[in-house]
Amino acid sequence: MTLRVNGKVVTPTGVIRQGCVELDGDRITAVAEYPSVRDGHWIVPGFVDMHTHGGGGHTFTTGDAESARQAAAFHLGHGTTTLLASLVSSPFELMRAATEAYRPLVEEGTLAGVHFEGPYLSAARCGAQNPQFLRDPSVAELTELIELGGGAVRMVTLAPERDGALEAIKLLTAHRVVAAVGHTDATYDQTRAAVGAGASVGTHLFNGMRPVHHREPGPVVALLDAPNVVCELVADGVHLHDGVLTFVTATAGPERAALITDAMSAAGMPDGEYELGGQAVTVADGVARLAADGAIAGSTLTMDAALRHAVHAGVPMADACRMVATTPARAIGLGDRVGALQVGLRADLVVLDDDLNVVRVMRGGSWVE
Repeated sequence: MTLRVNGKVVTPTGVIRQGCVELDGDRITAVAEYPSVRDGHWIVPGFVDMHTHGGGGHTFTTGDAESARQAAAFHLGHGTTTLLASLVSSPFELMRAATEAYRPLVEEGTLAGVHFEGPYLSAARCGAQNPQFLRDPSVAELTELIELGGGAVRMVTLAPERDGALEAIKLLTAHRVVAAVGHTDATYDQTRAAVGAGASVGTHLFNGMRPVHHREPGPVVALLDAPNVVCELVADGVHLHDGVLTFVTATAGPERAALITDAMSAAGMPDGEYELGGQAVTVADGVARLAADGAIAGSTLTMDAALRHAVHAGVPMADACRMVATTPARAIGLGDRVGALQVGLRADLVVLDDDLNVVRVMRGGSWVE
């Protein structure tokens, strides 16, 4: 049965002010002008969060399937119809257990895949990553995880200056797993070598990275300068100044800038005491920091809030929608399935009011209760 959703439709090429999205079953069948529509809600693509550790009091970092299911449901209520379950630096045993536990959730579509943020990261730029678990990349470990996941492992963040990193990147890309550069003290040249080996994502650009210097540009400039690299941005006003957010958007373009939440379990929850990767986290005024040293520990962001923040910072609505849906979907290899209001893609959409608050969410052609 054909269903039509009317309003201000945001497509990959712009906004149809009087438009409609038609769908049949779980697929979009038409996106067109609909002149009889007046002052409708915003109709935007379902959000794609390629980097999130949890939310709603639940976490992806422990490898618990039920917790993962609840975290995904929390973010779905905020418009995220596709997400990766991101872990933090952990012992290999936990990485194996999480891969096994989350593989069925990926196969059923609750999760789009698993993202290992670490443990192959820089001790000097570890941020809120637990330093006791950091180590050099292991081809043997990654090979076992890829085989165990049967397609569930979708992205791995590593520091390219660590021994064995380039070999690991080549292995990942050969198995169609996204290699991301992050939590790194790499030089400009080391980062370019990682990109040359196949790395295609910059994990939360600027955060957990050697800063830019005019005589040693470091990883930020190398990633921004690489035409095949998508740069993640945490648009919460805490991780990045709004001037940096708009600068990166203008420099890389919305086709290479992806908004992420980097959310932890405290997203959607009251201020208080939490845990991330075995370390105590204090959330005050919605900002998560390690209790030990005050380092930023993920965020309490949701994707709808990230979209609002970007638009209020000056990013045009159509560009911001690319950054929360189309670009991250393409970055993790799902651009032919989700991420845009486009004929043939899965019918994932979010209805927003004029203040960009979520009114309704549709995933796979069905409204989310």
